[in-house]
Amino acid sequence: MRNDEVIKSIRYILDLDDAQIAEFLKLADYQPSREEVSEIFSDNKETITKIDGTEVEKDTDDKLTAHFLDGVIFHLRGKSDKHPPQPIQTPVTNNIVLKKLRVAFKLKDTDIIDILESEGLSLSKTELSAFFRDDTHRNYKNCGDQVLRNFLRGLAKRQRGE
Repeated sequence: MRNDEVIKSIRYILDLDDAQIAEFLKLADYQPSREEVSEIFSDNKETITKIDGTEVEKDTDDKLTAHFLDGVIFHLRGKSDKHPPQPIQTPVTNNIVLKKLRVAFKLKDTDIIDILESEGLSLSKTELSAFFRDDTHRNYKNCGDQVLRNFLRGLAKRQRGE
C-alpha cells in the first residue's frame, strides 16, 4: 500500500489532526515541517513520471512513514526504558506496517485473524505468522495490499466499536 494511504487510515482509526500527527513524529525523534504533514493529505500532490512514461502521484517518504509508525507505538504504549528504540526500517513494507500496528494496538494473532475475518478475509495462524517472519526466512510471505487494507478497515471498525 502507499505510505500516504497507511497514514490516512491510521489518522482515521485514531481520529488525529495534523498537529497530533506532528506530535507522533516528534515522539519518534523526527522534526516534521508543516509542509511535510500537510502534503500527506493534500489533494494536489506532485506527480512523478515512471520509466514506462506513466505519471503517478508522489508518495510520502519512507523515513517519515517509519517515524510515524514508531510514534504511534510510543503514543499508545509509551517509550520503554528497558528497550531502546529500534532503528527505523526502510523501505516501509506492508509487513512492517502490520508488525508495527500489532505492537501499537497490543494485538495477538487471534485478534488479527478476527479483524480480518470481520472483513471477509480468512487466514490461518500459520499464514499470518509468515507475515511476521524475517524477510530472509524460508517461510516469509509478503503481506499483500488487500490483506493490509482489510486489516486497516477492520481495525478502524473495532476501534470505533462498530
